[in-house]
Amino acid sequence: MPALTSPGATGDLSDVTASDATLRRFLHGLPGVDQVGAEARAASLGTRSIKTTAKAQAIDLAIRMVDLTTLEGQDTPGKVRALASKAMRPDPTDATCPATAAVCVYPDLVGVAKQQLGDSGVNVAAVAAAVPRGRAPLDIKLADTRDAVAAGADEIDMVIDRGAFLTGRYLQVFEEIVAVRGACERPGGGEPAHLKVIFETGELQTYDNVRRASWLAMLAGAHFIKTSTGKVQPAATLPVTLVMLEAVRDYREATGQMVGVKPAGGIRTTKDAVKYLVMVNEVVGADWLDPDWFRFGASTLLNDLLMQRSKLATGRYSGPDYVTID
Repeated sequence: MPALTSPGATGDLSDVTASDATLRRFLHGLPGVDQVGAEARAASLGTRSIKTTAKAQAIDLAIRMVDLTTLEGQDTPGKVRALASKAMRPDPTDATCPATAAVCVYPDLVGVAKQQLGDSGVNVAAVAAAVPRGRAPLDIKLADTRDAVAAGADEIDMVIDRGAFLTGRYLQVFEEIVAVRGACERPGGGEPAHLKVIFETGELQTYDNVRRASWLAMLAGAHFIKTSTGKVQPAATLPVTLVMLEAVRDYREATGQMVGVKPAGGIRTTKDAVKYLVMVNEVVGADWLDPDWFRFGASTLLNDLLMQRSKLATGRYSGPDYVTID
């Protein structure tokens, strides 16, 4: 680990981002990731089993961590309203079933989601800043973000410019994240929208790059770091998430600040979700076992969580019409 100043605010690391050279030196001075070791540890954690009572708790926690997502060209206001209703009452037959963390939509549908969700406590997340490609002038990315925030978005999910990152233009990526975070401020004041920074890890090529991107985003003020848009494969994987969890753990040790982690794309089953929760507990600890600090970006995962929840409660699987098809 490169030498860091004493724990405190992110400003303690301001010298790291003083220039492209200092930022490059810092990021390339991070310890390299042992690919074989990371994959072996992730595989080992993925074999852990939990007992029935703990499984029931894990399912409810996973439901509370879901960002219920629709990001299709054919999205309509009606589809978003239905998704928002499902987020508030995932199982209409069981009032004890918790709500999801958020509904994630394109910026032009934020107002629809916000109106439907009302004061339910379910957040509205909007992808912005030219998601999924990240290929647009900065002023367009900032306008996209401001529009979503003005429409009521509680959270903004942006994606980094992978072309800039992979060619070593780290300061450009850093400054863009800082600018988007600034665009998350509310025009009339109040709490700004929280910023999730997506790496599109399937395009970053190495675990070392995932670690560097994690630190880069955290230095720039990300509230969450996120694996993927779900539009590129591979998306979320256990080893990639392990590397990101290690980064947020080390960042808190260096600065005293917590940053959330969001794996997204390809997490479809309760078994998958439990593997991630076990990893969170083992790598960063119980502090991150909270929707404020860990999320699942998913569309179909919630359906399986509801099916497994019903199975634990009744002892049998429900019929195919038990959950809605998103």
